Amino acid sequence: MNCMPWAVAASVLLGVSVSAAQPPDNGNVIDTVRNFRTRMLADPHRPAYHFVIPEGYARPFDPNGAIFWKGRYHLFYIFQDKRGHNWGHVSSTDLLHWRHHPTGLVAGMFSGNAFINKDGRPTMCYHQTGQGNAMAVALDDDLNNWEKLASNPITPKTEKGDPHHGKYRSWDPYGWLEGDTYYAIFGGKRPAIAKCKSLGGDWKYVGDLLAHAVEGVSINEDVSCADLFKIGGKHMLLCISHRLGCRYYLGQWKNEQFHPEFHERMSWVDNEFFAPESLLDDKGRRIMWAWIFDRRSGGTRKASGWSGTMSLPRALTLGADGMLRMRPVEELHALRYNGRKQTDLTVKADSELKLPNVRGNCIELAIRMVPDGAGQFGVKVCCSPDGLEQTLVFYDAAEKKLKVDTRRSSLGEGPKKVEAAPFELKAGEPLDLRVFVDKSVVEVFANDRQAITRRVYPTRADSVGVTLFSSGGPAKVPTLEAWDMMPSNPY
Repeated sequence: MNCMPWAVAASVLLGVSVSAAQPPDNGNVIDTVRNFRTRMLADPHRPAYHFVIPEGYARPFDPNGAIFWKGRYHLFYIFQDKRGHNWGHVSSTDLLHWRHHPTGLVAGMFSGNAFINKDGRPTMCYHQTGQGNAMAVALDDDLNNWEKLASNPITPKTEKGDPHHGKYRSWDPYGWLEGDTYYAIFGGKRPAIAKCKSLGGDWKYVGDLLAHAVEGVSINEDVSCADLFKIGGKHMLLCISHRLGCRYYLGQWKNEQFHPEFHERMSWVDNEFFAPESLLDDKGRRIMWAWIFDRRSGGTRKASGWSGTMSLPRALTLGADGMLRMRPVEELHALRYNGRKQTDLTVKADSELKLPNVRGNCIELAIRMVPDGAGQFGVKVCCSPDGLEQTLVFYDAAEKKLKVDTRRSSLGEGPKKVEAAPFELKAGEPLDLRVFVDKSVVEVFANDRQAITRRVYPTRADSVGVTLFSSGGPAKVPTLEAWDMMPSNPY
């Protein structure tokens, strides 16, 4: 068989002459992309296995429109360019490695969610800046192409005399189909419920989202980036307020209102954990992400060429006590390599125990600690040999809190604070820590009941040490496992 040379074959396929069948002249584009990739790979603070914006500076970087569709996890995120706010789009089959899609939802796209409409098609409910709340329907199964409804916006029109007139400010909608009726939460200082029988029909206000307040949280606390779903025998309203950051209510959705019974925050000292989004997958798991704020200065962020990081995907469940459980998804185990395990360690009172065989800034730790009179005990990560840079992760028995202390995390930029989440060990219960270090992210899970996420920006290349510590008494460490984590971002 005679084979045509590549150039001749290409000319036949393209219908051009041999001389014209050369690779197109892309000018400096290829070199620019290659140089950018090299620069990102060398950045000491760019996370390796948390999902990060592929390029550019995004603020906000809210996750949006998460949906499991045709065997793939789809996640959208806000980024900005000359068109305004747009939704980037990625998909994955393992929650770790993400394929970038063409951007089909652009020009004024702000926060919203995805659901399945009466025709069985993925549908976005979102805020169209300068217009109001809106809808778009997917035109293909890759979710690349969308049609924004000609009837947008769906924000109800009210007149004087209507009891809802002037009562609600509408942003950050969350839509869903219940029976034969479409509902939507319209976020705001007095969040509302609206409904309609058809997507493009005449939407009407039902009334307030919240039937009543809960202790310590005003009925007027803003509900933004709302996400309402069944979990166990309850409903969960996952959201933010711009004052309190990421938070959630547990309660009941009934009679077209949410009746809250319990409220808790997911960020305490500041709003570093923000803008949650979740989906239900084919395994019945409720999986959520959040935007982790970048706490470098604006000038540093822009000079670096990137800013936008998601939390690890975490699975939410309710425990037998009716309270929330959260743990990192099991898929993360696939990134582990170079495992190390130590058993039967003891940390003496008011002392430290360095772990020379456990080091790194892209690692996972699984540590079980049993206090023997200790008041504070835990682990230090991202430690320089002289201790000038270090991040503390520990349990405070007196205050009954899980804490992450970043006051010495960096000799340069970054938050110098102590994040403290309510958490209490039961009598005789060990502390089971899962600690994920990913360059500038430290994400901590304790006994599946509490979690803290913080940003750290060590300045020294040798700030990779790991040390156990205990104060006020000794602590035993039955098991400690550590793994290096394989980067899953392309760069």
